[in-house]
Amino acid sequence: MESNALYVKYGLLIAAALIAYFLLIRLIGLHDNHWLRVLNGVIVAYGIYAVIKKKKDLEKDDFEYFSGFGTGILTGVIATFVFVLFMGIYLFHIEPPFAEMLMSYLAGTGGPEILLLILAIEGVSSSVILSLTFMQKFKVSRNISEKPVTV
Repeated sequence: MESNALYVKYGLLIAAALIAYFLLIRLIGLHDNHWLRVLNGVIVAYGIYAVIKKKKDLEKDDFEYFSGFGTGILTGVIATFVFVLFMGIYLFHIEPPFAEMLMSYLAGTGGPEILLLILAIEGVSSSVILSLTFMQKFKVSRNISEKPVTV
């Protein structure tokens, strides 16, 4: 699978999972509970972990640190963009009162567009942090192996 197709595929899968999760908690009436957003992080983390692992499995010995790191970031950025687009449609066209309720938590600073900016910054920054974190597991160690000293 080509590298571009890999991060697009996983980015869209992560976005679909985030949208499905949001709609599920909306359906059961818990979408205003901020603590349930923690699962968004778990969904994104799993997706980024999976795409970096897949890339390493495909490239085997040719796998490089920045290649995996970039794939994780691009996957997260695509997922973030699609989810922010969905939330923009949801907040401004489907349920505007939900945007007003969220704005009340921000003490009325700025317009509802600030919510989308917050989501975008949160998504991109978590993608960078998660990619850096997971690359610690997947990177090829350059440490010199210690051999026992025989006397």
